[in-house]
Amino acid sequence: MSSGPGAASAPAPDPHDSPPAPDAPASARPARTSSMFSSLKVRNYRLFFMGQVVSNIGTWMQRIAQDWLVLSLTGSSAAVGITTALQFLPMLLFGLYGGVLVDRLRKRPTLLVTQTSMALTAIALAVLTLTGQVQVWHVYVAAFAVGLATVMDNPARQSFVSELVGPGQLQNAVSLNSANFQSARLVGPAVAGLLITGVGTGYAFLFNGLSFIAPLTGLLLMRARELHVVERAPRGKGQLREGVRYVTGRPELIWPIVLVGFVGTFAFNFPVYLSAFADDVFHAGAGAYSMFNTLMAAGSVAGALLAARRGTARLRLLIMAAMAFGALEILAATTPTLWMFALLMVPLGLFGMTVNVTTNTSIQMSTDPAMRGRVMALYMMVFLGGSPVGAPIVGWITDTYGARTGLAAGGAVAVLAAAVIGLILARVGNLRLSVGWHGGHPRVRFVPREREQLAPAA
Repeated sequence: MSSGPGAASAPAPDPHDSPPAPDAPASARPARTSSMFSSLKVRNYRLFFMGQVVSNIGTWMQRIAQDWLVLSLTGSSAAVGITTALQFLPMLLFGLYGGVLVDRLRKRPTLLVTQTSMALTAIALAVLTLTGQVQVWHVYVAAFAVGLATVMDNPARQSFVSELVGPGQLQNAVSLNSANFQSARLVGPAVAGLLITGVGTGYAFLFNGLSFIAPLTGLLLMRARELHVVERAPRGKGQLREGVRYVTGRPELIWPIVLVGFVGTFAFNFPVYLSAFADDVFHAGAGAYSMFNTLMAAGSVAGALLAARRGTARLRLLIMAAMAFGALEILAATTPTLWMFALLMVPLGLFGMTVNVTTNTSIQMSTDPAMRGRVMALYMMVFLGGSPVGAPIVGWITDTYGARTGLAAGGAVAVLAAAVIGLILARVGNLRLSVGWHGGHPRVRFVPREREQLAPAA
């Protein structure tokens, strides 16, 4: 938490990130001013970014097609939740071990293996669907297989960004990665909706499998000599425990991770929520489901681009964004019409992305590069791995009590978690809550506690 008004919430760059020499490349020097697309000037990152543009569109197409296929085969929101749970269960079980391996291995060869395995899984699911042989357990197996690849792929991709651009461009590159992923969300669900209603879900899976050609090509074309070398962790005992101790001993790492754990487990289960609202509440079908995802993506892109312009990641911004995100979910749960619900997807996407990018950036900038794989694995394990716990629960609540109750409950958890953790961080940072008026409007903020004056000796 910020130590005072206007101070950066994220700590200064770790001392292990030594200051660059005066003649170091621009990507290795902290930028004094923030340019929205500055990291794209780096050739290796540009190749990475362009490959992800294509692959992310395929990923979103598969997500929509997978959720709708399961709902079509079973008619159950709980089954959609089970699919989501299986996809993220490997991260929950093995995420920390994946982080240990990522810290030991070179990132680019690791990504070549993980991306290839996900491509083959998508193509196999496409063949089963297009031949009419697909059953729900096939989708479950495919989701679990993708989850296994993600155990290595997610921390490798997250930590590889710093090798591509260096510490000076890390904030910008992380934000642009999020904008990239969410921009694809504008295209992928729309195309998936057309394919599902026009020719069937199998072609969405096929497109996703072929889309991995783009990032694989980008990885192969990168210049190894232009990567920012990060010392790999040597093989040794106790590295898993070392990573956990490293995180738990730093409030600026552990409490944001705890917060996104609650938010990711209960409030980010949109495959369950949005499919239920489209099918059961508004009776509007796959087209409405795609529209909800597209509008949420528009807000997410705006949130990511705004983050790209910010020079620092403040933890107080994280707390405020998480509270706003939860409050908007509660509001959306009460909306009477489809169009009111759809319009709320835009601010939901904006604040949800603000939570995501702020947490990701502050954690990476606060972490020793040699520990980054383990720390990011723990972050992704908590954020994504909470879904195996949360998705079946919110799916059951949605099936039993209705979609509105399920969404409102998820939002309430986010608001409560943000409030409690905000107070904890304020206490750790020796801050107090200040309530007053500024410019004729109420103003609530955290300010440093005044030091107690020692009474003079008698």
